[in-house]
Amino acid sequence: MHHITTPDGISLAYETFGTEDHPAVLLIMGLGAQMRVWPDELCHSLADKGYYVLRFDNRDSGHSSNFEHHGNPSLVSTWVKTRFGRKPQVPYTLRDMSRDVIALMDNLHIESAHIIGASMGGMIAQIMAAKHRRRVRSLTSIMSSSTSPGLPDARLKVLLKLARRPTPFNREASIRYTMRMNRLIGSPAYPMDEMELRALAETSYERSAGPGGFKRQLVAITAAGDRSHLLRKIKVPTLVIHGSDDPLIPVRMGEDTASAIRKAKLRVIQGMGHDLPLSLVPTLTKMLGKHLKKSEKRWHRKLEKKRSASDQPDAANDAGTPVRLLNAPQPRTGI
Repeated sequence: MHHITTPDGISLAYETFGTEDHPAVLLIMGLGAQMRVWPDELCHSLADKGYYVLRFDNRDSGHSSNFEHHGNPSLVSTWVKTRFGRKPQVPYTLRDMSRDVIALMDNLHIESAHIIGASMGGMIAQIMAAKHRRRVRSLTSIMSSSTSPGLPDARLKVLLKLARRPTPFNREASIRYTMRMNRLIGSPAYPMDEMELRALAETSYERSAGPGGFKRQLVAITAAGDRSHLLRKIKVPTLVIHGSDDPLIPVRMGEDTASAIRKAKLRVIQGMGHDLPLSLVPTLTKMLGKHLKKSEKRWHRKLEKKRSASDQPDAANDAGTPVRLLNAPQPRTGI
């Protein structure tokens, strides 16, 4: 594991798989989750396909900088202010988190990358694809949406359960909480066994940046509001992956995301919930591998087209034809 420091002084922990001179694939994790939630098997599989894979801890998670000094912001107050067009005071925003990713790329001298985001990570990836087009070769949005999860909704119960951390926040209570939450949002057709659930929960506890990070990230999502206007600006090849049984972000929100992005491809996985179980890795690897391969070819065709255009001489100048400068004064004729 390595660290970089952003221009804002935020430390980001990251890990890499594969060879540096291969096309980069950047994995952005979701709400309250650490980079290790991206299965090792998925990272290795993508690296084996010829990519330089990076996963990292978002701010306020894992071994990256925590923001405990910002305290415990109010989710309800943030939602009310956002709902009525008022700007809430939040510790940070999703756009701040997208700038963290750009800073990571800058530090590692990565000019452009294929961006894959899950849940909140998908929202951050969408912002990057819309705002930093030259840095993004392709976009994959997994179990994500174009808007924040509204409070008056059937998902309210799930969100409140996720936000309610155990007290006291000791090791065993935290592990039981994480296992319970992963069962709650898990994939009905791809359930994790107890050993897988416990191993994930233990890793999460041992690498925890602090119990309040989840709440502050949830407030950042809520404050972001509707991003549909941003999605219409995305031009890169886009794949949207969603589970048919997602209890947190319903599949219709994945469908809305795909319909808002020009030529986006939607793939719905039957029986998938809001997680990345090991048993789904072969399916995800196949989908992602195909998307990345096509997008990488398109990227190189685009570069070649730009090179060809820059190498073409100005035919009019070569023929000796005078060039009229726009806004330049023209000679007057007549008496």
